[in-house]
Amino acid sequence: MIKRIGKYTIKFLDEPLISSFASVAGKPESEGPLKDGFDKIIYDSHAMQDTFEEAESMFQQEAVSLALSKWGGKAEEVDFVFAGDLLNQCIASSFGLKGFNIPYLGQYGACSTSAQSLIMSATFIESKAAKAAVAVTSSHFCSAERQFRFPLEYGGVRTPTAQRTVTGAAAFVVECADNPAKSVKSPLLCPKISAATVGKIVDLGVKDANNMGAAMAPAAADTLKTYFDDTGKSPSDYDMIFTGDLGSVGTKLLYELMGEKGYDIRENHKDCGLMIYNINTQDVHAGGSGCGCGACTLSAYILPKLSNGEYKKVLYIATGALMSATSGTQGNTIPSIAHLVELKCAKG
Repeated sequence: MIKRIGKYTIKFLDEPLISSFASVAGKPESEGPLKDGFDKIIYDSHAMQDTFEEAESMFQQEAVSLALSKWGGKAEEVDFVFAGDLLNQCIASSFGLKGFNIPYLGQYGACSTSAQSLIMSATFIESKAAKAAVAVTSSHFCSAERQFRFPLEYGGVRTPTAQRTVTGAAAFVVECADNPAKSVKSPLLCPKISAATVGKIVDLGVKDANNMGAAMAPAAADTLKTYFDDTGKSPSDYDMIFTGDLGSVGTKLLYELMGEKGYDIRENHKDCGLMIYNINTQDVHAGGSGCGCGACTLSAYILPKLSNGEYKKVLYIATGALMSATSGTQGNTIPSIAHLVELKCAKG
């Protein structure tokens, strides 16, 4: 059952399980701090495909296949797949997942898609519309650059505020605890989705496509403040608060914005865009971004720590810039969104 808390937060009373998860990352990501947490590394940016877009589809295929294998089930045992990416009309997802023959609901939340797809999966599970669902998302540096900025051949110089789009994909199997087709892995080891806050569109007038952190930080602050208002909780109630891909610029802005709202999150906050790369040794400027940034970090780092009990309860807030190649060339601002998922250790 789902219970409404406050204005915009929902509580999952039966707490769907994330019973399996897998991540696939590219070469630059394998050189960062999370390299040992990825399930598979694809060193060829083309993934032996003709185009970068086809390569991104391959990343999604591999992530879903690995997650299903770890789950111990087959594609036909999944009721729905919720998937999205950054490409026009989410073609990385639709082309990548068509072979699984699973009922498909495409998602677009830009870089917040990982949280959005988890919320949709959990809602379908909690309402009994499904027994098992898969949430998956991806991004690719080369495909995103030529869609939103410049083709790599152009050789444009990136500004210090720019972030590198993560080449990677991650998939999550979400199911009800009493699903007869569930993984052989004990449910006692599976993290739970306990609550969620769907964000509102926030637009403070940022137009610089090379400064995603500045565009998205206000949305992250708005959603986090909404969650605290709705639930009466505070940052100290959580082992860690993770944002999706604010990078160094957006993280500093988030601290300022939350401070203005009366909250200090600096002691237990981490940003996935600063975790997936080593910004001191890798040429990623302000950090990582893209749908795959938060999703791969969630799979490679956050969920394993919830599974082994190192974390008892965390907040995962994926942030997205709701722009398009068209809106950018027309000089529009960059509206942003942030969706929040509360995750618990199975024994919590």
